[in-house]
Amino acid sequence: MARILITPRSLTSDPPAALDRLRHAGHEVVFCTPGKTPGEAELLSLVPGIDGWLAGVEPVSASVIAAADRLQVISRNGTGTDSLPMPEIEARGIRVTRALGANATGVAELALGLILAACRHLPDEAMGIRAGQWPRLKGREIEGAVVGIVGMGAIGRRVARVLSEMGAEVIAHDPFRPDLGALAGRVSYVGLVELLSRAEIVSLHCPMPEGGRPLLDGAALGVLPQGAILVNTARAGLVDEAALIAALDAGRLATYGTDVFEPEPPAPGGLASHPRVIATSHIGGLTDASVRRATEVAVENLLAALAMTTFDHAAQ
Repeated sequence: MARILITPRSLTSDPPAALDRLRHAGHEVVFCTPGKTPGEAELLSLVPGIDGWLAGVEPVSASVIAAADRLQVISRNGTGTDSLPMPEIEARGIRVTRALGANATGVAELALGLILAACRHLPDEAMGIRAGQWPRLKGREIEGAVVGIVGMGAIGRRVARVLSEMGAEVIAHDPFRPDLGALAGRVSYVGLVELLSRAEIVSLHCPMPEGGRPLLDGAALGVLPQGAILVNTARAGLVDEAALIAALDAGRLATYGTDVFEPEPPAPGGLASHPRVIATSHIGGLTDASVRRATEVAVENLLAALAMTTFDHAAQ
């Protein structure tokens, strides 16, 4: 049968029961170094002879795909394909499947947590009390605030729903303008420039623009109201880092809450150490329920794709 590579950190450190379905189907399961994101050298050593790959957010180079001589399918345990060299994958005819919506609740809840932490200065309050101080920093409320959601997919819609229930005026930008359903009348679509010029809080839930350019460069960040909060649980490249640091240094941006960096983990200093940054270590989908759902969907997608493939390893 097939040889299947497992590389997401959340699955190699403590392999969940959902992976047993692969073994029960007769497939051989191969793991990278447990609990660590594999680098290119490790991937190059692992991918030869692999038929299926349950992949996470680890960067995959064109060289790795070239070395994967038998690879038929890559099953992501998330939604994005930014870490994959799609032109090379498509040229090889390798199928890519995604666990759409599986981690939406976890990521949405983290985005809301970052927004609330920024509004109420929770990291500074906690650190001050831990140091024996009694900081009392004036915060801001969600009720009555204008909040902009960029990207109205499964995650963005959840964030918009909760913030609307909390009394925020929610505006959204999405070039596809999906039907708002139950959010109609509570969320309004606007252009990106209008969203940035009006929103006191902006939360990003969208893919990278074509060509890989930042969605928010210096000019776009300059449109934000003074003292705005920006939250990014999507992709680090959506925001130009140099322009972001400049906006934070100038106080134009009050807080940047982020779950994503480029590279990961980030180098010491720089953006990750900025006093106006509230950062988490790409944990949006790292909840018991999200990992379970994403793994189950990724395994199901992998098994379905492999069922359509004929393996003749003896002939290779």
